[in-house]
Amino acid sequence: MFTAIMIPWLNSNFKHFKPTAAIAINATRHMNKIERKKLFSPDIEPMRTAEGRWFEAIVYEMFLDISKKSDTIKYLAMKGADAPHRREDVRLGQNGLFYSKYGDITIRGNGQDLAEFDMLLMDSENHVAFAEVVTSPADLKEFEMEIAYKKRLLGYLYDQKVTPFLLVSSFDLSNYSVVKRLTKDRTNAIIHTSSCEQIKSLVKHYRPRILYNIPENHPKLIRATDIPMKHLFNYKRYHDEVKNRLFTEINRTEGRINPAIMDQTGQLVKKVLYGGLFPPAIKSICDTYGITVKGKKIAPEDFPKYYSKAIIATDLPNYELIIYLRSKQKKEYHKLIQMKDGHFKFERPTPPKVGFFLWLESIQPTLGAKITLQVLNAFSIREMVR
Repeated sequence: MFTAIMIPWLNSNFKHFKPTAAIAINATRHMNKIERKKLFSPDIEPMRTAEGRWFEAIVYEMFLDISKKSDTIKYLAMKGADAPHRREDVRLGQNGLFYSKYGDITIRGNGQDLAEFDMLLMDSENHVAFAEVVTSPADLKEFEMEIAYKKRLLGYLYDQKVTPFLLVSSFDLSNYSVVKRLTKDRTNAIIHTSSCEQIKSLVKHYRPRILYNIPENHPKLIRATDIPMKHLFNYKRYHDEVKNRLFTEINRTEGRINPAIMDQTGQLVKKVLYGGLFPPAIKSICDTYGITVKGKKIAPEDFPKYYSKAIIATDLPNYELIIYLRSKQKKEYHKLIQMKDGHFKFERPTPPKVGFFLWLESIQPTLGAKITLQVLNAFSIREMVR
């Protein structure tokens, strides 16, 4: 089995893998010209972003190489420059594996990106595994929950009781508590390579004329979309089942609730969208909780000047409240999160080019003031403040 062969094999053979100059240079074929220039930029933030993209490509190139030499890896999913050139535009109703416009591997649910995978692999017994590549401790924020979700998602889609996971980093992770916990799980492999600075020192003297080694007819490369799923995947149905159960609980219980979602498909739902709000419901939120966007408090009478729609939602599994406001000035939604004093504050915009935007656009007003306040009271953190 995958867990009995590949994970120990990776841990013993590639824990201290040192990428070569050839692999590092070849990895730049997955980056555009702007990203390549930023690799050696004195401006730290764009340089670190480019480094992350580059290192992810280096790890992919590494596995292109080692998969040829190991029977434990049956297939490696194409990505980046090797991904199929024809990619499906995001639309409502999409479920399953897709390639993004950048060649990244994603799983969509009703058009929304649920998870992105730095690598997908399959072993000789057809077990699917995934990898995450990190270049900074900042990448470890909420990392454990993300990995657990991806394991559940792949486990369901491919009917696997165990889904192996590979963590590849450019820095020493051994002292981080989240990594110590991951290491205790025998279904995980932790691989530490050279640092980005060390890899850069290998290639800094190379000049623009670079010959790439494009993996034509690589025996192990397949499209991620060709990996057959074992279960039908209807994310909108799973979402609506969870939403309906939560409405039942909200109507039955006064005050705070924190229902456990135990069924397999329910645990795949990342966010519940309860519905759009009628004007009286919007007024109730403004009056009872308060809404602030970019430092400006939105009064009920001013709401129609700036916004055409409001939608309430909660993130799962912790039921954090969210309000999405459809801007009239720009084609985007403003995501608002609840603060400790109870009011809702702007966090970030949701742009129009993502599948989740299309889902928000499809939601019409269904909630009046009474049920809206019931939903907010059920999940609000305001009463926790002393």
